[in-house]
Amino acid sequence: MKRTSGTARDAGSLDATVARMREVGAGCPPPDGVGVFNSVYLTVTEELARRIGAGAFPDVRAASTLTTLFAGRYLDAVSAEAAGERVPACWRPLFAQRRHPGVRPLQFALAGIQAHVGHDLPLAVVDSCRALGCRPAALEDEFDTVGEVLRSLEERVREELMPGPDLLELADPLTHLAGAWSLDRARDGAWAAARTLWVVRGVEELGEEFVRRLDTSVGLVARMLLTPLRR
Repeated sequence: MKRTSGTARDAGSLDATVARMREVGAGCPPPDGVGVFNSVYLTVTEELARRIGAGAFPDVRAASTLTTLFAGRYLDAVSAEAAGERVPACWRPLFAQRRHPGVRPLQFALAGIQAHVGHDLPLAVVDSCRALGCRPAALEDEFDTVGEVLRSLEERVREELMPGPDLLELADPLTHLAGAWSLDRARDGAWAAARTLWVVRGVEELGEEFVRRLDTSVGLVARMLLTPLRR
């Protein structure tokens, strides 16, 4: 049975997550690509925290756990990169290209969302199931609500970061890149990956191989999204 109430600990974890993301943003002066994504993602996390605090989720603890563990994987990658440690393959393109003058802000935002949704989200779902003692199906409502917030944010990102029609011609490569990537497809893939990981969780070698391949494939798409479009 799903829980229907939260705790001060849940709220504290979310507050700490938001505070950490603000610290990351403060350390990324423009035009840093990680800072672009962090700003976008901070907005998502603040909105999710607001909804959780307002009781918009039927299971506050589940929503808080998924939101916190999801963000935690991004923050772990940031910390690892800052310490000179190896980061997941999905995040390497963004960290490597973060100050490239030929990559536009929209590309940074989409590449970060690709890495985070494609790789981190399915792992966060499994992490949450283990923490809460439930199966992925029990988190489907929370997963869908997170996706709704991400979708509204993606629309805003495209509106704010896509150059205006006076600067962007139909043949501009950015139009092609932005149109070729879909958040809905990324979310569908993340949910399928989470369910697969849950099924194979008892077979360690198979699970590890699946995660490695997922990481690599998500990183390949992120790298393509960060193709420099100008010198």
